Amino acid sequence: MNTTVSELKLQSFSKFIAKQMGLHFPKERFCDLERELNSLAKELNFLNIDSCIEWFMSSELDKNQLEILACHFTVGETYFFREQATFDALKLLVFPELINYCKKIGKTLTIWSAGCCSGEEPYSLAILLTEMVNNIVASDVSIIATDINPDFLNKASEGIYSNWSFRNTPFWIKEKYFEKNKEGRFKLSDKIKSFVKFSASNLVDISTLPIIKYNTIDIILCRNVLMYFTQEQMQEVIKYFYLFLRDGGWLIVSPSELSSSMFSSFTTVNHSGAILYKKANSIYQETEKFFLPNLPHITSKLETSPISTVNEIESITPVTIENLDIQESESFKENNDETSRFTKEIYYIKAIKFYKQGLYEAAIDILLKCLFLDNNNIEALILLAKAYTNQGNYDKALQACQKAIVMNKLDASCYYLLSSILQEQNKTQEAINSLKKAIYVDPNFILAHFSLATLYLQQANYKESNKHFENALSLLRTYKQEETLPYSEGITAGRLIEIIKSMSVK
Repeated sequence: MNTTVSELKLQSFSKFIAKQMGLHFPKERFCDLERELNSLAKELNFLNIDSCIEWFMSSELDKNQLEILACHFTVGETYFFREQATFDALKLLVFPELINYCKKIGKTLTIWSAGCCSGEEPYSLAILLTEMVNNIVASDVSIIATDINPDFLNKASEGIYSNWSFRNTPFWIKEKYFEKNKEGRFKLSDKIKSFVKFSASNLVDISTLPIIKYNTIDIILCRNVLMYFTQEQMQEVIKYFYLFLRDGGWLIVSPSELSSSMFSSFTTVNHSGAILYKKANSIYQETEKFFLPNLPHITSKLETSPISTVNEIESITPVTIENLDIQESESFKENNDETSRFTKEIYYIKAIKFYKQGLYEAAIDILLKCLFLDNNNIEALILLAKAYTNQGNYDKALQACQKAIVMNKLDASCYYLLSSILQEQNKTQEAINSLKKAIYVDPNFILAHFSLATLYLQQANYKESNKHFENALSLLRTYKQEETLPYSEGITAGRLIEIIKSMSVK
C-alpha cells in the first residue's frame, strides 16, 4: 500500500476538510495530516491514500463520512478542571453574577460547552455549580454540550473515565462525585450527568448548531477549538457566539486563542489570571461586523380535513395598524428633520441589518418608523413579525403577521410564518390549519409539508405524517443536494432529506 501522497493532494484535502469541518491543517502540519490519512485508508481498505482522498472529495460529505473524518482528525486532549485560572474566574466572578441574575428573574442558567470533547469540561461546570449552589436541581441549570466527533460524545454520555482525566484535578472531586468500578475506572454520579445534554454539532455548519434563540445563552465555553480553524471560519463562529449570548453574557476561550482583534466586539475582562470576554449590555451600536442570517428554525411541534375552498383563507381576523402601537412608538418622540431625512426604503434596509445581527429591539424600532411612513409595507410587516417572534413577543408577532396576510392572502410564506408563531403559543391546531392554507396556496411549499408532517407525528397520526414527509421528499428530489431551500434560512435539500429520513415512521 502506498503510504505517501503528493503535497498538492494534501493541500487540496486540507482545504476540503477546512471547509467541511473547520479543521485547518497548514503546511507545517502536513505530516500529521498524512499520518491520519494513512491510518484512515487502511481502516477503510483503500489501496492507497490517493483513492481515499478522492472518495471523500468526490461529493458533499454525508453524515457517515463526516463522523469518520471527525473520529480521525479531531483532538481529544482534555481533563477535569483544565486551566484552573478559568475555573477560578468562573467561581469568583462569573457564576456569582449569573446565579444572582437568574434567581432574580426566574431564569434557568444556560451554558453551552462548544467542542466538549469527551465531557470533562461540561461535567466540571456542573460539579462547580453543585459546590456553589445548595440543593441545585436540573431545572436550575441547562448545560448544552456539543462536539463533531461521535466517539467523544459516546464516551461523554457514558461518564466513565480513567485516572488520566483527573490529572491536575483536586483529589476530593474524584472521591465525592465518582464511583470506582471493577475495571478501575471512575463512573460519574447520575446527578451531575443530569445537568448536561450532549448533541452532535459542526461549528462551521450552521444547520447543525443547537436550536437556541439568539440573546439567550449566559455562558459559551469554546476552549482549544478555534485554534484549529482558519482565520475566516474563526471569525464566523465568533459572530454566531456573539448572537447567541444574551446581553451581559460571557464567552470563554483558551489562553492560546486570545485575540484583541477577533473579540473586539466584546469587553475584555482580566480576572484571576484568566482573560474572559463579556457581551456589552447595549445592543444599539450600529456595526457592520455581525451581518449574519438568522439560524434555521425547524419547528418540532407539528390535524383536520384539507382546505377545500378559498373561503377558508378569508377567515383571517382583520388587524388594524393601531394594534401594533406604531403611532405610540417611542421612536417618534423625535424631531421631524430626522424623520424626513430617511426614506422608508432606508429605514427598511437598516431594519434588515439590525435583524440579521440579532438586534431585534433596534430592528423593531426602525420597522415601526418604516410602517408609520407606509402602513401597507408588507415586507416590513413580515420582518416585524419575525423580530417580535425572536423576542418572544408572540401577541405582537401574531398581529403583524395577520395584517400582512390581510394585505396579501395568496402569500404562502405568510401562512407558514403564522404557523410558526402559533406553535410558539402552543396553538397546535391553529398552526396545522395555517400550514394547510400555505399548502393550498402553494402545493410545492416543501417546508410547509415538512412542518405539517412533524405536527402530525407528534399527534401519532402516522398516516398523515408520512404522507406529508413523502410529499416533501418528492419535492426535494427536484433540488440539488447542496441547494438551499426557500424560506429555510440556510438549510440545504440534502440536509432536510437526512432529517426527514431520521424522523419518518413506517
